[in-house]
Parts: sequence; C-alpha cells; structure tokens
Amino acid sequence: MADPRDLYELSPGAEGVPTGLPLVAGLTGFADAGTAVGQLSQYMLETLEGEIVATFDADILLDYRARRPIITFDQDHISDYRAQTLTLSLMRDEIGQPFLLLSGFEPDFRWNQFSSAILDLVERYEVATTTWVHAIPMPVPHTRPLGVTVSGNRVDLIESLSVWKPTTQAPANGLHLVEYRLAETGHPTAGFVLLVPHYLADTEYPDAAVTALSSISAATGLIFPTDRLREEGREFLTKVDEQVQGNQELSRLVQTLEERHDTYMEGNPLPSPLIGLDGQVPSADSIAAELEKFLASRPGDDEGSAGLG
Repeated sequence: MADPRDLYELSPGAEGVPTGLPLVAGLTGFADAGTAVGQLSQYMLETLEGEIVATFDADILLDYRARRPIITFDQDHISDYRAQTLTLSLMRDEIGQPFLLLSGFEPDFRWNQFSSAILDLVERYEVATTTWVHAIPMPVPHTRPLGVTVSGNRVDLIESLSVWKPTTQAPANGLHLVEYRLAETGHPTAGFVLLVPHYLADTEYPDAAVTALSSISAATGLIFPTDRLREEGREFLTKVDEQVQGNQELSRLVQTLEERHDTYMEGNPLPSPLIGLDGQVPSADSIAAELEKFLASRPGDDEGSAGLG
C-alpha cells in the first residue's frame, strides 16, 4: 500500500497540537439525511475557534465529475473558484476545551489508504476517543425526538443511547471503514447514525444537527452552543406541522408512524421501530409521495413552505 502520509500535508502549527484529545468526524458524501453532517460541520467551523492541522489532497481523493467545484462568474470573468476540502482542524468548544475535527468531503477513492492515514494521525496525536456521525432517512415521525443507532466499541454509549440495534447489510460510508480499523486496534470509537424522518431527508433539518451535537457531547464531554439551531428547529417544525395538518391523509399517515414508534419505545415486543404488530412496514413511502404532491400544489413562497419536496 502507498504511504498514507502521501494523502495529507501537515500545517506549520501541527507540531504544537496537544496529545490525548478527542477526535470528532463527519464527512459529506453518500448520504446526509436532513443535511445533518453538512450543518454540523458548517456550524462548528463558523461558531467555534479553530485552526487547520492537516489538509488532504483532493486531487487524489475526490471525483470532480461527481462533485464539481463552484465558480463565481462575474459578468465577463471568473472571480472565484471554490473547491471542496477535507481537513483535520484543532478546535475549541464553547468553554475552550480542545478537540480535533475531521470535516469535508467523503473520499471517492483510496479508502484503505485514507483509513490508514486517519489511524496514522490518531496514533501521532494519541487521540483519546473517536466519535463520528452520519444520518440516514427512516420511516419515523417528525413529532418524536430523533433517535440514533450507535456502533463501535463504546458499550456505555450503545446501551444508553442506541434506540435500534439491527442486524443488516447496508452501503458503507468511508468512516465505517475507519471505525472498523480503529476498533481492530482497541481504540475507543463510536459512530452515531441519526434516524431522520424519511419525508424530511432532503431538507436542511435543524433538529438533525442538534441531535448530532448532543450525541457528540454525550461521547466526549464537549459543550456546544445550540440555541440558534434549536430556535431554527422550532420554526421549521411549526411550518411542517402546518403543512401536515392541512391535509387529512398526511395527518393519518404521520399518526400511523407515531403509533408504531410509541409502541416500540414503550418496550412492547416489536423487533423494530419501523414495523408494526402486523409485521408490516409503515407507509413512509406514502408519506413522502403525499407530501411531494401536497407541497407541489402549494405556492412556492418562503413564508408558506418549509422547503420540503
């Protein structure tokens, strides 16, 4: 295998990074329901103090045809070229506690070399724990708190926070491989899968970012400012509720999801929060289809729409 260190370049201040810090990771790519990871990364980088420790080589790891850079065309010339980045940064939480943040694009290529590079950085900085988040769409109601499925070897977190523990096969995220390799070494690691309502998966759902931050806090003890996100979440859900309540069919479908969710959470013998006592999968597809039709028939003004569809 090629040298993992060929994938990244350390910044001049990399030698001064403290050892023993927690590593937090979230990469955008294959799936990001509710834009949870995108919001999380943006919120941390814009809200907290930080500095770049290492920059990964996009020319090696990124498929530009799939995720093209953004240019600004100003009348007769290109005034800006904005490429996607993947960086490791030294950050500080709301009370000044330092931690490492891996953020940016999920690599399209060289996953094995990339995972080895992360393990190399974990060893270099004697990282204490690694926590990462991603989000997937699930047939769960928006009227209930977002649940998470926890993976890794942090048994305390799995037992206290994981609401659904399936045995299944699914397409991998690049950080799944990183988690797998870290667990092989015995390094304390936890992955949080946010279970985002199916019919809100294509929106920018503030509560998904809040749940991501809360999960990271539970795993690391870090403290993050979330007041703005929580207020945005309340406003967002108010608009969603108005749209759902205005359609009887949607209201019945959401109620069906609520009943299945509540039955599962009350400890009744359901194998999954997604399946009812009759063994049938709830009609989240119907919810999504009905929402799309309903919202398509409404005026597209900003005040009357939560941006679903």
